[in-house]
Amino acid sequence: MSDDDVGEILAEICEAAAALILPLWKSGVEVLTKADESPVTEADQRGEKLILEHLARHFPDVPVVSEEDASEFGTPDAIGPRFFLVDPLDGTKAFVRGDPNFTVNIALIQDGRPVAGAVCAPPTGETWYTKGGKAWKRVRGGPASEVCARTWPKGAAIALVSHTMKEEVAVKLAEEYGFDLREPMDSSIKFCRIAEGSADVYPRHGPTMEWDIAAGHAVLEAAGGSVLTIEGRPFQYGKASEGFRNGWFVARGA
Repeated sequence: MSDDDVGEILAEICEAAAALILPLWKSGVEVLTKADESPVTEADQRGEKLILEHLARHFPDVPVVSEEDASEFGTPDAIGPRFFLVDPLDGTKAFVRGDPNFTVNIALIQDGRPVAGAVCAPPTGETWYTKGGKAWKRVRGGPASEVCARTWPKGAAIALVSHTMKEEVAVKLAEEYGFDLREPMDSSIKFCRIAEGSADVYPRHGPTMEWDIAAGHAVLEAAGGSVLTIEGRPFQYGKASEGFRNGWFVARGA
């Protein structure tokens, strides 16, 4: 199977996990605290279990690095050139608050790059995925349509930022990156909104993990956008020696 075809299978797996997770949203599900003080719920755990089972069936020879497994047992000390990154519920805090911006994410990494990926937003039924070198979107299993990042709209460029970003930080970022408007948003859905041309930039000057962003990165790149370090270099995955932690980055549209 070509990497160009993997994204559609990942989309189906994300949608299956989303169907499992969605009934737990706004259900008063118990929230536990992980060792790093971040929240985890039954939705995270059940979603990851389903995803790992599906990946093992479709891609038995490809190793997987997944958020909840890494949280419980630690990240691997080394990883080969080809592996999956899984975040079964990105935006757990939004999920717990009852906000709709949380996602299911799977990406295939090859030689440090995300070569296929899928992101599903359970509350809206939106799924973005890579196929044939392009980015696609479908809603609730309906027909897929290609999505493309837009060119920077002069005077109306939109940045997607964290809900918790302080005003002085937002102002500084606007000066640095030249955007005009900003919209707070959780999770990897930010990459997908840029990929489909409804926003323009996501500057992240703060901590993230590889599984948080790899699937969104794959979709955005296939849509004509980019994810680069703040120095403008290609963003690398498979940083096992660093515990799969990311440095600062900037995601942009076309």
